[in-house]
Formats: sequence, structure tokens, C-alpha cells
Amino acid sequence: MSQTESIQPTQKWTTICPLERILPNTGVCALVNDRQIAVFRVGEGLDVYAIDNYDPFSKAYVLSRGIVGDRHGIPKVASPIYKQNFSLLTGECLDDVTVKLQTFSTQVVDGQVQVNA
Repeated sequence: MSQTESIQPTQKWTTICPLERILPNTGVCALVNDRQIAVFRVGEGLDVYAIDNYDPFSKAYVLSRGIVGDRHGIPKVASPIYKQNFSLLTGECLDDVTVKLQTFSTQVVDGQVQVNA
């Protein structure tokens, strides 16, 4: 290996469920490595996002049951409890920039939703 090449970290993909099990503009909760992850399908296509399921405002694991939509073209979820909005792209709270959730890479392979957590 030359000095300019770098070693890419191995990604560990976990299959969550078939894409068809997540209705458009809804979310599901998955337990991956003892961690609750909220997985969202935005629209009718293959747009799938994953963030922490923990809502830091209500201190409950509820974000997978939030309201999916967008704010100025940014896909987001509103907490079902106090309605704070979180970007599905970055995990940033759109109502309080001091709060940010962890996001996770997603992919759809052979119709199966996978998360890299």
C-alpha cells in the first residue's frame, strides 16, 4: 500500500426490515447493539434516514413515532411529545441549535433497509 492510500473503516450494516414494512412518511424503532434507533422512510421512494430514538426534551424514546415532514426542503421529524423538530440529515434540532442527535448511515439492499450503527 502506498503512503497516499488510506484504510477505510469496515462498515457494519444491520438489516432492520423490508422497506415495504415502513409506510411512506413514517418511522419504526429498531434495537441495534442495545441502542434504540429511529428509522424513517420519507416519501414513496427509497429515501431512508436513521437517528437516535431518544428525545432529549421529553427524555423518552419516542422519536420513531414522530411526525415526518420537511422544513424548507430539509427532511425532518417532529417529536410526538413537545413537537421539537429534528433534521433527518444532520440530527440537529431545528428549534434549538444547541441540541443535536446522532445520525446513522442507511441503505436499501434487495428491498431490505439496513443501518450502519
